[in-house]
Amino acid sequence: MKRLDKLLALNCNLSRKEARQLIKDGKVSVNGRTVLRAEELINTEEDSIDVKGTNFTIKDHIYIMMNKPRGVISATSDSRKETVIDRVPDVLRRRSLFPCGRLDRDTTGLLIITDDGEMAHKIMSPAHHVYKTYIACLENELSGENIAKLEEGITLGDGTVCLPAKVRAFTNSDDIPCAEISIREGKYHQVKRMFAALGNKVTDLQRIAIGSLSLDEKLPEGGCRELLPEEIEMLFTDKQ
Repeated sequence: MKRLDKLLALNCNLSRKEARQLIKDGKVSVNGRTVLRAEELINTEEDSIDVKGTNFTIKDHIYIMMNKPRGVISATSDSRKETVIDRVPDVLRRRSLFPCGRLDRDTTGLLIITDDGEMAHKIMSPAHHVYKTYIACLENELSGENIAKLEEGITLGDGTVCLPAKVRAFTNSDDIPCAEISIREGKYHQVKRMFAALGNKVTDLQRIAIGSLSLDEKLPEGGCRELLPEEIEMLFTDKQ
């Protein structure tokens, strides 16, 4: 059971003051009954809420897949640069959204945006062993010896030791050497620094999966959609 004004603020991207005003103005109904008390308790599993005649699903949290475009920063707000939160459409927007982990400004691909701090911690913490998979285009072809170093746990230039990675080298359709690499950490510029430690350079980087959840190929760059319940579970299972 939760207060009506709190649920409205959470689900409709409103301040608590704005939510209380909507209720006071008679614009909110619960199970077909107009409610004028902001403190009215709502059963989030059974009750139906309409705001200005439009029904919405009550949710404690929201989970959004974004295909992050190049040039947009992974932050909640910035006075000078466009952020991933700026790209979230109004229909999915909440006041407490944040990106789950970070992708560099010039890195594209799968980014989860949510308001669930506990879930985000599980994805980002190395202790939970959630792999993030990237496609890295490289300046030089990756040798078997270098693959072995990455899979054993490479040491970065500053002495930081990385956890073992999963690596597959290939050449793309443009004849550019590439690597599919899965890591379960999120150190600053980690993938780029791992290849730099081998004397190689990443020329393009895209995240294609978290756990066994792959980026939706139909989602255009900058596009967002809400995750299905089964997709949320896939974040915590290994990619086959």
